[in-house]
Amino acid sequence: MPTTEAMVEAFERFLALDVANGDAAEDTVYTYQRRLIQYIDWCDEQSINPALATQEDVKLFRRYLVQSKHQKSATVALTLSVVRRFYEAALSKGLVKENPAAQIKPPKEKLDPAERVTYLQEEELKQLLAVIPHDGSRKSLRDRALLGIMALQGPRTVELHRANFGDLVRSGSNWGLRVEGKGSIRTIPLRPDLSKVLWQYLQARESAGEKLIKDSPLFVTASHRFEGQRLSRRGIRWIVDEYLVAAKLKTTENATEGRRLSAHSLRHTAGTLGLRKGADLRQVQDLLGHKDPKTTALYAHVNDRHAFNPALGIDVEV
Repeated sequence: MPTTEAMVEAFERFLALDVANGDAAEDTVYTYQRRLIQYIDWCDEQSINPALATQEDVKLFRRYLVQSKHQKSATVALTLSVVRRFYEAALSKGLVKENPAAQIKPPKEKLDPAERVTYLQEEELKQLLAVIPHDGSRKSLRDRALLGIMALQGPRTVELHRANFGDLVRSGSNWGLRVEGKGSIRTIPLRPDLSKVLWQYLQARESAGEKLIKDSPLFVTASHRFEGQRLSRRGIRWIVDEYLVAAKLKTTENATEGRRLSAHSLRHTAGTLGLRKGADLRQVQDLLGHKDPKTTALYAHVNDRHAFNPALGIDVEV
């Protein structure tokens, strides 16, 4: 009887050799490992040997994720995908005879996809950026560049976390930032005012004695304890939340609106406002690095839902 340890070892080899063609990001590997641990722990609590798990067992695990952990459909889908790949890896090594998770699907999404698009109106974006100090300090320069790039150019949090000094690309008098995320690399064009603030931040770091080389993190921490270390994804989210709270934008006053802004909302802001200001879908898709144009179309749907409501053209009074 194969042990759970042998199956996990096969999965770890799969992570190293097969995910992202052998070049999986550290965050991706961590996510896969964490999801698998959740499944193995659940099996242990239910006295189920993962090597003997049946399709019904995996269905029970799915129900546990939905009813006990209150996970949304997208989160359940990711967890089930990891479990499915766990068994695929074991199957390839002859440790199991079948994949009990092969046909198990997540529950259907009950949320209007457009409702996931939380973004700032243009006046709210101005309000957010206005609370960042303009005192010329390294921290204020960093935060102005960081939030400005996120809200106007739309990179993912992980992409800015990974970005290095050497990823800055010059094209004539313009600057761009090469980013890597979701298995692809693209170059984000930077507005002149954003590149100016970013270079002021980098020059401030050099003036403080830091020697910037190709692999130097683009954004680093400002705390005394961890000063100079690469800014983590959690750190980026914390910085954005700090300014959203300061600008009184973190949550809407009217609870029925259900809007709760986050760092990812800045990415939605770039896409939504970009379309509203006249950019076409293809331009915004390229900017945000969406593989599927349907994802970008959600931003257009948010913009057009009320302005182009078909009911507005019906000439009746209520």
